[in-house]
Amino acid sequence: MKVRVLTVVTAVLCLALAGCGGGSDGAGASGNRTLNVFAAASLTDVFTTFEKQFETENPGVDVKLNFGSSSDLAQQIVNGAPADVFAAASDATMKSVTDAGLAAGTPTVFATNVLQIATAPGNPKGIASFADLARPDLKVVVCAPQVPCGAASDKVEKATGVTLTPVSEEPDVKSTLGKVSTGNADAGLVYPTDVLAAGNRVQGVSFPEADRAPTNYPIAVVKGAPQAEPAQRFQDLVTGEFGRKTLQAAGFGTP
Repeated sequence: MKVRVLTVVTAVLCLALAGCGGGSDGAGASGNRTLNVFAAASLTDVFTTFEKQFETENPGVDVKLNFGSSSDLAQQIVNGAPADVFAAASDATMKSVTDAGLAAGTPTVFATNVLQIATAPGNPKGIASFADLARPDLKVVVCAPQVPCGAASDKVEKATGVTLTPVSEEPDVKSTLGKVSTGNADAGLVYPTDVLAAGNRVQGVSFPEADRAPTNYPIAVVKGAPQAEPAQRFQDLVTGEFGRKTLQAAGFGTP
């Protein structure tokens, strides 16, 4: 009888603790499964919206967003970081993941972007073109060349014959924008989506040569993802109707 009572008590305690030996499916202490999404820094605002929408539609799944430069995130995945979904800001950075055999299926391009010049509100330096960024009186910041926004800047320079002399090369587009919004630079090459998200902290100046270096945003479920099934559902949200409307409202182009 004592053994039987002990067994029942143990079973009850196990249920209260969300299962003896649980957690093999990636559940956290609360019992929720954690979905790790790696995304380019320029996707910060829209993916925060996707996070909230997905968690509303999928109770029990906790989306953890990891933002950074696409090249850094890709390298982390290749080195074994536990990512479930990867959304990159260029085909080239996604290719480093697919070349390593770490994408489950063919990546899907879900958004597009082009560069835009960010200036202080009111554009006090009178910047009107890409060529103006080569003026010696301007402090210009760009993304580092290995970062998608930096690679796009290089393409525009080569296409136009305009050589920039930036005062710094930043690790991602948000850092580049931050230099301008804090007054540490007169101008920076970012995306119009970043300018829009910054509100009245900066002003955007479009230039036609930006079309020579368009940016694709591909997304893929990572092969062997700990949460493969919800990862696919997250990708479907991004590429579906809700995703397209959210991206378009943020200033992205959509296929």
